[in-house]
Amino acid sequence: MTCARIPTDVGQFQLCLYHTNQDDKEHLALLMGDVNGQQDVLVRIHSECFTGDVLGSLRCDCGEQLQRAMALIAARGVGVILYLRQEGRGIGLLNKLRAYNLQDEGYDTVDANLMLGHQADERDYTVAALMLGDLGIRSIHLLTNNPRKMEALQALGLSVTNRVSLPATITQENASYLNTKVARMRHLLDLAGAEGLEMGNGEVAPMPAELHPGDPSPQRPFITVTYAQSLDGSIAARRGKRHHSGLPLRLSGPETMQLTHQLRAAHQAILVGIGTVLADDPRLTVRLAPGTSPQPVIVDSHLRFPLTARLLAEGRRPIIAATGDGSVASQEALAAAGAQVVRLPADDAGKVDLPALLAWLRQHGYASLMVEGGATIITRLIALGLVDRLVVTVAPMLVGGLTAVSSLPQITRLRQVGWRQFGNDMVFWGDFVGA
Repeated sequence: MTCARIPTDVGQFQLCLYHTNQDDKEHLALLMGDVNGQQDVLVRIHSECFTGDVLGSLRCDCGEQLQRAMALIAARGVGVILYLRQEGRGIGLLNKLRAYNLQDEGYDTVDANLMLGHQADERDYTVAALMLGDLGIRSIHLLTNNPRKMEALQALGLSVTNRVSLPATITQENASYLNTKVARMRHLLDLAGAEGLEMGNGEVAPMPAELHPGDPSPQRPFITVTYAQSLDGSIAARRGKRHHSGLPLRLSGPETMQLTHQLRAAHQAILVGIGTVLADDPRLTVRLAPGTSPQPVIVDSHLRFPLTARLLAEGRRPIIAATGDGSVASQEALAAAGAQVVRLPADDAGKVDLPALLAWLRQHGYASLMVEGGATIITRLIALGLVDRLVVTVAPMLVGGLTAVSSLPQITRLRQVGWRQFGNDMVFWGDFVGA
């Protein structure tokens, strides 16, 4: 449409405005030097990010990438930045802000998009290829950490002869986001030094000292059972089902989610039943607080653990406790995917004998264990007298669904009880008598 001179603190550019009937949007090309007919031109294809580019948001690395690309092109004297109007990886600003709210509840950037009915990345680079062709560029060195972007451009017939990385500054605000880019979107980023920085939204209040795990016994780890429930005692809408919205029932607020991640970081291992894996596909990682993620342990008596579970996709090498009834083929497939399958005795109900599992964990060096669900595992452990501490979040809502504990042989009382308000939630804790 037109071009104009744009002086900046790193050098003088030409800014050219394009309009296209491909998406009926206006896109920009920021040029330095003569690129017409040139080969191996340094190019950054940058998708619009109002929060990062304009406001300097620390939730992403977009603004930093744009500034670094301008500096690198200025240093070379020739290059192009294409500024595409594809906010939020193509989902728009409204849905991007909605996705941010889901991320503050503990979901990563990919799951947040999926929960809103979008793909993880909906960007299209057809317009970029057309703009580069119009500028007469024959081949490019692409400034990107995203191999998908290279593949998309090459599929459109563009010659990408080299990739130039854009290292990110890792902060408490963006570490979880960057980690998801690497783990789930194939981005080529060096996250060395990010350990313990996967925090969600700013400073995290210290975890109460009373919640740190105590000393283990010779027979088993110190065990903390924790869960969130509504005022009417519901931990889920229905067994194995999601809320009527189609999403997992989210009970904890942001503050208690951070507390949960602090508890995870304080324990060496974390245990859930196979029902929780099948219903929620949890990550069981530490993302919203400093610290390392605990070793995931799954009670899966008959080896129903899905090979598509995120616990395998993220290379966590979960320990899967099974009885002798699980198929050998399933064990071999899980082992090939990175899991460690441990065969243990069955109890009278044909399920994994929990005392045997806890003894195995203690023998293999695990001194503390956090249990996050589900209801069957929690009830069994309490009924067997195998729990040292209970931490319960109570959210101000009514659900009318599944309770965490049922059919106990006797009333169980707690001692050294404490409570504290976190956001809108109340958290109660106490130790079991005789534990």
